[in-house]
Amino acid sequence: MKALRPFVLLPLLLATAQAWAVKPFVADYDASWKGVPATARISLQQADGGRWNYELSVQNAVGSARQATVFDEVGGSFRPLFGSDTAQLLFKKSQKDARYDWAQREARWSGDVKPDRAGPIKLQDGDLDGMLVNLAIVRDVAAGKPLSYRVVDNGTAHVQTYQNLGKDTVTVAGQARTATKVGRTSDDKQVLVWVVDGLPTPARILQRKNGQDELELTLKSVR
Repeated sequence: MKALRPFVLLPLLLATAQAWAVKPFVADYDASWKGVPATARISLQQADGGRWNYELSVQNAVGSARQATVFDEVGGSFRPLFGSDTAQLLFKKSQKDARYDWAQREARWSGDVKPDRAGPIKLQDGDLDGMLVNLAIVRDVAAGKPLSYRVVDNGTAHVQTYQNLGKDTVTVAGQARTATKVGRTSDDKQVLVWVVDGLPTPARILQRKNGQDELELTLKSVR
């Protein structure tokens, strides 16, 4: 029996790797941001040099926001290279830019950032930025891996650990789908993410602060 195991397991391992390879997609969401109905989109597009562009945009009557990350994949890990975070709320606008220099192994921030949030922060293998956590959760829920990530973002480095909260039902494009619900709570913030098997992006995301919903995304379509 032992001699047969490699022949049985190898196709299964290859199938898993192929199923969760990084692939382009565009996902549209119904959303609520700052308590106001909104539209949102998450997209993943291939760029030159083996790089990827991963972007979230949200827009409603009170403003708009965009988070974007350029990353590559090294040894099965997503490695952030550049990031930008822009927001326009009524007459207030802000922009923050991030640069992850893996040759020097440090991250720095510029734009509308406080001096103590400009960096540098030392980088470690496996580090993510805030955007890439969503992509990593989708990948790792499917593989049954621990949902713990060192996040280097906004001038800080900290560990985010998500707990598996069991199965739940979400509605995607008018159809009820079974999802794995995961979440984390730290200080005054809570983040919940619903992952549906076979979808490349979360089916639902809910971010709360001080018990109030700040951002909610519900998947409408993905292509």
